[in-house]
Amino acid sequence: MSLEQFMNEAISPWLKEEGPDSDIVMSSRIRLARNFDHIPFPILAGQEELEQVVEFFKEEYEDHSFGPYKDFEFIHMSKLNPTEKRVLVEKHLISPHLSDHAKNGATLISQNEQVSVMVNEEDHIRVQLYFPGFQLEKALEQASDFDDWLEEKINFAFDEKRGYLTSCPTNVGTGLRASVMMHLPALTMTQQMSRLIPAINQLGLVVRGIYGEGSEAIGNIFQISNQITLGKSEKDIVDDLKSVVEQLIEQERNARQQIVQQNGIQLEDKIFRSYGVLANSRIIESKEAAKCLSDVRLGIDLGYINSLSKTILNELMILTQPGFLQQYAQQNLSPDERDVRRAALIRERLNLEI
Repeated sequence: MSLEQFMNEAISPWLKEEGPDSDIVMSSRIRLARNFDHIPFPILAGQEELEQVVEFFKEEYEDHSFGPYKDFEFIHMSKLNPTEKRVLVEKHLISPHLSDHAKNGATLISQNEQVSVMVNEEDHIRVQLYFPGFQLEKALEQASDFDDWLEEKINFAFDEKRGYLTSCPTNVGTGLRASVMMHLPALTMTQQMSRLIPAINQLGLVVRGIYGEGSEAIGNIFQISNQITLGKSEKDIVDDLKSVVEQLIEQERNARQQIVQQNGIQLEDKIFRSYGVLANSRIIESKEAAKCLSDVRLGIDLGYINSLSKTILNELMILTQPGFLQQYAQQNLSPDERDVRRAALIRERLNLEI
């Protein structure tokens, strides 16, 4: 897949697939932080040393494949304009830090966009591997195999007592961040999320917004991930997260059932009002669009709306972000211009489904 395709296709190929519990869990991710053992970490490395890391990945892995992950595309951040960087962030292929702050950063992205390797982010290597729905164990298995593949050519910075060494102490040990992206509208409507988030934090997990650390939970989408990487095995970290996510799935389903039973007509009205806003608005801000898309997605899951697929909503959640809107327009847009374009794009896309 070329850079142009990464930029122009809002929804990654893997995200078009259905996964377990996909009515609530949108995706599962495993991220591994690694560093070369003989090169200073990015926060201390000089330009020449960082360039050495970049050149290594370009030479060794560009156009290569591993298992189902074919034809890795190498992209240097310096070759991208701000809009193109933002698009990759909106698709979760790179982090905001790699986009905005990394010195001499780059990325490798597989053809199906299921694997991305961020180069010279906070660490030399940050591998991300995604699966649709609730598939943490499968994601861990594939990420471990990919890690072994990299280790055939790379000596990782590793300490027998501390494990993998990383720039940030919170990643030392396994270097693993396991996370799931969850759509939790009913728990939000019933004011239960404000109570659950502190309880989840006490279990060594963290609840963040759609783009991870420092981001806001828009459209009732929350990212749940581990905070502790030292003193636990990779399996223990995934098992702990899996246990909490299973409870959240059950509570979300119970909350949906409760709302349907107690306020069914009000919920149905809310869902179709949101659909009406999306289908007819001429101007719409990103937060309002995300809220309405969340309502419509819930309507699909509950069987109120049968004419749309969840795939179209996954696409629109990304397609209506500022970077994609400007990429489609091929020009910088003011906030007001983006709101007009966003509304037109949603109307056009929904009409294609009818």
